Amino acid sequence: GGMIMAKDTTNKGFWEKFAKIYTLFMSKNDRAYEKICDVLKNYIDKDKNVLELACGTGQITFRMAEKSLFWEATDYSENMVKEAVKMNGDKNKSEKISFLVQDATNLTYEDETFDVVVIANALHIMPEPKKALEEIHRVLKKDGILFAPTFVYEKGYSKLLIWLMEKVGF
Repeated sequence: GGMIMAKDTTNKGFWEKFAKIYTLFMSKNDRAYEKICDVLKNYIDKDKNVLELACGTGQITFRMAEKSLFWEATDYSENMVKEAVKMNGDKNKSEKISFLVQDATNLTYEDETFDVVVIANALHIMPEPKKALEEIHRVLKKDGILFAPTFVYEKGYSKLLIWLMEKVGF
């Protein structure tokens, strides 16, 4: 019998393919990221350990990591993490950032590890957001902060992107 391919319910395949052009794509949202960081910087200082989920290629990571004690930047997609590591080359080089592949619904951290968890523009497209929120709650310190901004696009935003995502099996 032929091999039956399991359906990729997590969309990991999509993000793996998309990683190479993601940075370019998201640069259109630079202003939105700047705004997010303007708000975020009120919650992050030199004694805060930060976990970033769905870091993509570092849109927030590189803007904010230096303000923290330590910044753990994670994504479900290995290729996204690879691209981010590449971008952490000479010009961005930060000793404060660690890049790791992590599944937000099954984090490998101890309970109450982080002061702040950042997850931008991702919860709404996760297959199991409730599971991710439970994990976030678990790894956050009792007085910790979850920062979860999501872009809401104006009507007619990028029909092309939606079409593209559907084409590659999102």
